[in-house]
Amino acid sequence: MNGMPQDAGPVQDAVLTRAAQAGDVSALAQLLERHRPGMRAVAVSLLGPGADVDDVMQDAALVALRRIVDIRDPESVGPWLRMVVRNSCRTLLRASRRVEPVPEVPLPPDGGTPEQVLQSHALRDWVWEAVEALTPTLRLPVVLRYFSTGITSYQQIAEACAIPVGTVRSRLNQARTALAQALSATATTAHEDALRRTEASWREARDTLAAAERGEFGKVVRDRYSPGVSLLAGGERLGGADLLLAGMDGDLSVGVRQRPLHVTAGRSLVVWEMELINPPDDPDHCPPGVAWIMTLDGGRFDRVSLYHAARQQAVPAPAVA
Repeated sequence: MNGMPQDAGPVQDAVLTRAAQAGDVSALAQLLERHRPGMRAVAVSLLGPGADVDDVMQDAALVALRRIVDIRDPESVGPWLRMVVRNSCRTLLRASRRVEPVPEVPLPPDGGTPEQVLQSHALRDWVWEAVEALTPTLRLPVVLRYFSTGITSYQQIAEACAIPVGTVRSRLNQARTALAQALSATATTAHEDALRRTEASWREARDTLAAAERGEFGKVVRDRYSPGVSLLAGGERLGGADLLLAGMDGDLSVGVRQRPLHVTAGRSLVVWEMELINPPDDPDHCPPGVAWIMTLDGGRFDRVSLYHAARQQAVPAPAVA
């Protein structure tokens, strides 16, 4: 029609996809607009009409923003976008049946994390600039949901933030709307190098643990943490710098060690996800992991919230008849 070849749709999709993979914000916006009717039709067919459809559409846009670089066949971006919507709908339906949600961001075939994907193309700095524009209340659940590796379900985020699961969902809904506005507002501004910041935070995490091993964790706390730093767990303030030092010294004294597994680093919020390695003679001393969720004020950490990964429950052996 209109004198255009039949394959103009897929061809145009391929052109826009390649441009988006190179960091063209307007190309990604055009892709989402071109395929919005099909994406919405999938959501309505699975969820029925209602507010959930809008939530899923916003969620799918964020996934597309991070994952567009993974598409190997640019002409197939339409089916890929509909698959993203379908996965989000199914996760939402599982959650509504009170089944523990699973991380719904589909990972690339090589097993890379969402953060590694984001770091692989030019959109990452723009996304982080928009994340930083969110209020602290909305920023934390967004960062945990979309950038951490072990605190992604509604239940986990609720525990880490010490809020009800329903509040997590409400804040994520608000955050997606605010993030869409922030992305538009920051599209043409200069963006800080998120990759360099993350690499620096990886080094800091490793250096912090090495200093603790040498008995120099106190110096790290004096240099990098605010004098009035708060240590929290489950939303409750447990103490300050003294307790932070005592906790690290206590773990080391009984042979517990930490190993960084994943780092998420913004200007105002940093998450270090650590593996906890227990001594051989006491393998159940600590849970398998801990996340240091840290906010910054004036370049110093002023709040450290600890979230411990749940220990896997043993599956009972079947009864013998």
